[in-house]
Amino acid sequence: MRRFLVDAQLPPALARWLSAAGHEAEHVADRGLQSASDQAVWDHATSSDAVLVTKDEDFASRLLVEGSGPVIVWVRLGNTRTRDLLGWFEARLDQVEAALERGERLIELA
Repeated sequence: MRRFLVDAQLPPALARWLSAAGHEAEHVADRGLQSASDQAVWDHATSSDAVLVTKDEDFASRLLVEGSGPVIVWVRLGNTRTRDLLGWFEARLDQVEAALERGERLIELA
């Protein structure tokens, strides 16, 4: 079981789906971080040891520059309906879990 924090550009339904898949997951809105700065989201993910699931390239870039912080799952998918996003993510969850097991810090999903 992993802990995930789903960023604002992704729907709360993704956090609920991850929870149903056996992980601990919350959306930034669950923590009052819906409109928070990137720094606040970064800090929360780091302090709660959560994998940050985001579409924001800034988080991926920051991890590469700083070399520390939360593990990032960078979702590189255009705008889509929630149902389609969940199916797309479900097809890649094994890939994410395997990358986490290998200790990868930046997991790019395209």
